[in-house]
Amino acid sequence: MPDDWSDPPPRQPLLVVISGPSGVGKDTVLQRMKERRMPFHFVVTATTRPPRPGEVNGRDYFFISNDEFAEMIEHHELLEWARVYNDYKGIPKQQVRDALASGKDVIMRLDVQGAATVRALSPDAVLIFLAPGSEEELVHRLRERKTETPEGLKLRIATARRELDRMKEFDYCVVNRDMSLEATVDQIIAIIEAEHSRVNPRRVTL
Repeated sequence: MPDDWSDPPPRQPLLVVISGPSGVGKDTVLQRMKERRMPFHFVVTATTRPPRPGEVNGRDYFFISNDEFAEMIEHHELLEWARVYNDYKGIPKQQVRDALASGKDVIMRLDVQGAATVRALSPDAVLIFLAPGSEEELVHRLRERKTETPEGLKLRIATARRELDRMKEFDYCVVNRDMSLEATVDQIIAIIEAEHSRVNPRRVTL
């Protein structure tokens, strides 16, 4: 062993953004990561949309009123926020800072617009784009959710096509094919581990 051998630098917590078009499976992927008991802090997003069947307040989202959301904006309590399909979504700022301070990697799901906002605020964030196996798969998933009016579905499909064009703004792309959830999660975890092996580690600032 060389005389000048030194210990590697301390492990720096990462801010990881998982994004992609509506219907690509962001929620399903994050839920599987949680089920695997991964040692990450999974950010809970605040939203004004009503819960879908099976969703739990405080676990899946913080479901709040428009007035409550407006107060959070006014008091600068959100890391980023946006209006998405007539509802508002935002990331509580203090939640992210507290998790990073504890040394945990922080995982958040965002739409493509939100990912761009976080990159501007924190250039060392790790941005992962979740892509469908094909456009046909994505359209099928959106139709099978049956949570939209025909007009709403048409809007989501059109928006998803535009979002797919922004993949080049991200650090990594992971294809979430139908029936391949475990492989998708394995690849995301491998990316996070590889980032922790960088010679020049990312240093997240917020």
